[in-house]
Amino acid sequence: MKKRSFVATLALTALLTACGKNDAPKPAAEAPAPAPVAAAVTKLVVGLDDNFPPMGFRDEKNDIVGFDIDMAREAAKRAGIEVEFKPIDWNAKEAELLGKRVDALWNGLTILEERKEKILFTDPYMVNKQIIIVKAGSPIKTKADMAGKIVGAQEGSSAVTAMEKDKELSSQFKETKLFGDNIAALMDVEAGRLDVVVVDEVVGRYLVSKKPDNYVVLADDFGTEDYGVGFRKDDEATRNKINDVLAEMKKDGKAEEIAKKWFGADVIKH
Repeated sequence: MKKRSFVATLALTALLTACGKNDAPKPAAEAPAPAPVAAAVTKLVVGLDDNFPPMGFRDEKNDIVGFDIDMAREAAKRAGIEVEFKPIDWNAKEAELLGKRVDALWNGLTILEERKEKILFTDPYMVNKQIIIVKAGSPIKTKADMAGKIVGAQEGSSAVTAMEKDKELSSQFKETKLFGDNIAALMDVEAGRLDVVVVDEVVGRYLVSKKPDNYVVLADDFGTEDYGVGFRKDDEATRNKINDVLAEMKKDGKAEEIAKKWFGADVIKH
């Protein structure tokens, strides 16, 4: 009896042990790691041409001021982010943006279809023209009169693009000279080394107003265009944030207020 009891006990123990192994809960699989969350933008480095009055330029104290500067500061304040203004070679603006040396291009940047291939734009906030400026007393009265003349523009500007689109006329120019900035081009017009300057209206009229007796703005122009703020294609979140606050600024009148300060009129595209 004792031997049978001992064997039975061993059998029962083995059976219970086997059942315990089979019934034991399986360890829970490890939960996948959460996807990384993009850090919230706290600072916006704005690339600009600091010799592009009244959009962005240096005042007598060497501080960067201008219409776009005021717009960017107000937008950044509303978005709760810090803003830094970084002068760049405007002719290399896309390389500066794509190379992440700046976060945005905000300095009278024209929205062009070819630029949209590399740049993510906000909605337009301003309308602009490419105007034609000559020296007072010049025989040039129309676009057609530019044939056979030396024509200047800022390198990398929308003025260059606008003239290139009018191939029939631009092919007749005696020479097209490109300058680092529009002020240098206008100085050449005044000195007689250049016959014509094609420039953004907002800039051209501002510069002409400083010496109204020295220049004439022709009635003809090279077309209208929209200004927008440019971001990298992969920075949609920041673009959307700035786009939203620009819409607020248009709606509540702040954008108009800034425009009237610099232009004396509401030039905002509503």
